[in-house]
Amino acid sequence: MEEGARERGIPSKLIYEIKSGMYKYADLLPSEEALARQFSISRTQLRDCLAKLEREGFITRRHGVGTIINRHVLSVKVRSDMEIEFADMIRQSGYECSINIIASHDAPSDVNVASKLNIKEGEAVHMVARVACASGRPTIYCEDYIPLSIAGRGKLHSAALERPIFDFLKDCGALPYMDLTDIHPAVADERLARLLNVEVGAPLLYMDERDFDINGVAVLYSRQFYIDGVITHTIMRRKL
Repeated sequence: MEEGARERGIPSKLIYEIKSGMYKYADLLPSEEALARQFSISRTQLRDCLAKLEREGFITRRHGVGTIINRHVLSVKVRSDMEIEFADMIRQSGYECSINIIASHDAPSDVNVASKLNIKEGEAVHMVARVACASGRPTIYCEDYIPLSIAGRGKLHSAALERPIFDFLKDCGALPYMDLTDIHPAVADERLARLLNVEVGAPLLYMDERDFDINGVAVLYSRQFYIDGVITHTIMRRKL
């Protein structure tokens, strides 16, 4: 494995050791020197990994104390401030996941989709609509819109689109770097009630998400509706 690839995998390996491995019952992590030796990386590389875990709230580094494991953060099932796929959300909430593609087609963008993707109204996009189920119960309805100039670089067939949408984007050479997501309360109209098997007027959580590559180019617009009572969305906010 290349050095960079191994280093990028260290945070997830360390989280595993904290949750289920040799540090499962520890309050503090070992010294940087010991951890660097354990993972066969330099202390500089280790500090980068620890900085990432600290930004995500899993650990806190305090001078004179050491690296504290934040088990109250580790115990959270779904972090809405971190990018996570629907399937992982559902599994981490204790359910089996299945995802059904409802629609997949090219279409001209309407004014809303065009403004979200910063393209001209009428410019072609590929739209994929899915329902994600938790142990057979419809839980999330999602519509993803990708500019056809991007989606056309990949293989637009069911097998490709059944995978996580971010995997498909990577195949298209569009690497999502960050997203901006607006969160609103919503209620189910007749169509959403039918798709999610809830009553018309049932409360929903609506997420309006735009994903950008490292150059600030919009590569995905996503409309997501979540039913109540299945997934608990938790947001970690650090005091600056």
